[in-house]
Amino acid sequence: MQLASNISFDDTSNAFEAKSDKALKKANFLFSVVNNPIMSSLSTGSVRLGLALRLPIKGIIKHTVFEHFCGGENIEDSRKTIKELGDYNIGTILDYSVEGEDDEESFDKTRDEIVRTIEEAAKTERIPFSVFKVTGLADSPLLIKIQSGKVLTEEEKNAFERVRQRVDVICKKAFELSVPILIDAEETWLQEPIDKLAYEMMKKYNQSSCIVFNTFQMYRTDTLEGLKKAFHYAAMDNYYLGAKLVRGAYMEKERERAEEMGYESPIQPTKEASDDNFNKALAFCIDNQQRVSVVCGSHNEYSNYYLALLMEKHNMKNDDPRVWFAQLYGMSDNISFNLAKAGYNVAKYVPYGPVKSVMPYLLRRASENTSVAGQSSRELSLIRRELKRRKSLS
Repeated sequence: MQLASNISFDDTSNAFEAKSDKALKKANFLFSVVNNPIMSSLSTGSVRLGLALRLPIKGIIKHTVFEHFCGGENIEDSRKTIKELGDYNIGTILDYSVEGEDDEESFDKTRDEIVRTIEEAAKTERIPFSVFKVTGLADSPLLIKIQSGKVLTEEEKNAFERVRQRVDVICKKAFELSVPILIDAEETWLQEPIDKLAYEMMKKYNQSSCIVFNTFQMYRTDTLEGLKKAFHYAAMDNYYLGAKLVRGAYMEKERERAEEMGYESPIQPTKEASDDNFNKALAFCIDNQQRVSVVCGSHNEYSNYYLALLMEKHNMKNDDPRVWFAQLYGMSDNISFNLAKAGYNVAKYVPYGPVKSVMPYLLRRASENTSVAGQSSRELSLIRRELKRRKSLS
């Protein structure tokens, strides 16, 4: 068993072992664009305009940014990516990333697609989790109204009951097929009803093992306390707590809304405070490993290293089934591949869906990469280092 202290996230030969020279050069081009705020803004603006004007740009998108960050347009297309990752002991989390559809028919269609990902996961060890967003199954304004405490109309009550039923269908299928299911986090102003649904499902389906996982956004000032409360509820009702820890994806939107509406920002004041919160949450989960299973959804090298150290300190095996490391497909391969090589449980979030429908996800990903200090620069430096290494060997 490799010791945590021997893990190196600088080993590019492991990190990019699965990438051909051609794929690596394409990644170099993509991150060069993303790393330049002006070029990134121009590129994303051009894509938005091209899609709005219905220009024939799908092929260009599909063979560049879509190919790098997504598994395919459907589950069948994604099987090649699932196998490629699996060959390096990295699992796939199929993430149906269609956004912006908000009618009852679309909600039912999304529910059925999530069920298909669970059925696919049950067929192969290469898919250790399924995942869904509640906003793919529910009207966001309805969730906002519920959180605000306003009285719902009879029609709205019925609509939310349909949301609960969709969530239950998914979690029940996950339970029946023994496939853990991750419930993604959303913005603070609609997260409370999602949390309640998550704990309702945990109480129902996590009695003998950890099937349902809720997501905790650690860049929020109240989330560490929320994690501890969630553990308390699990202990009181004697079920297992599934915790996926992330820093969070809505920082700028959250701060802007707080400023506009005149309430205190729910986001940590500094990156250091978020990092500290995240690492304290990891320690809490490992300290309570008898009841908690944790997915560390992080691209932060130190947090991943710290979790490996915590496991070592608690004499946990590298592949302890209660602990998983997860990164997004197309990013942080230096973390994913090096951890997998050392025998840890690692999975990649692999988005899929029709190119046009997944574009909101891809545009947001480009924006996040440009705005997160150092993320795309780090990716770019590692890619270039590997290209240089390969050139020196030829």
